[in-house]
Amino acid sequence: METTTPTLASLYDRLGKHEGITRIARSLLANHIANPLLKTRFASSDMDKVEKRAIEFICAGTGGPQAYTGKDMLTTHKGMNISEQEFVATVDDAMAALESNGIDAATRNDVLNIFWSFKGQVIRV
Repeated sequence: METTTPTLASLYDRLGKHEGITRIARSLLANHIANPLLKTRFASSDMDKVEKRAIEFICAGTGGPQAYTGKDMLTTHKGMNISEQEFVATVDDAMAALESNGIDAATRNDVLNIFWSFKGQVIRV
């Protein structure tokens, strides 16, 4: 008897591919803009460009076919002096965006692990 190993869906697939990730990124940015701790960081930003890069970054980083055309995390955040509190608020906003878009707990935890892996490239750099 032959046993088969089930193929696990990629994180990209579990997030709803490009369409789902676009919805999540838009929810995330709306959360950031509404967040009193973070909104000033985005006040003078080109939000269309921020949205485009966020979608690219999430798609490429979760196994999608899209290329990321932005800067790496360290270069992007260098000189911003982001605090631990701001970082946690960003993660909280991301988790809320995932939940409001119907993403299951296991997938949210996978995304959370990715966020924490970037901590050293974002906080106080």
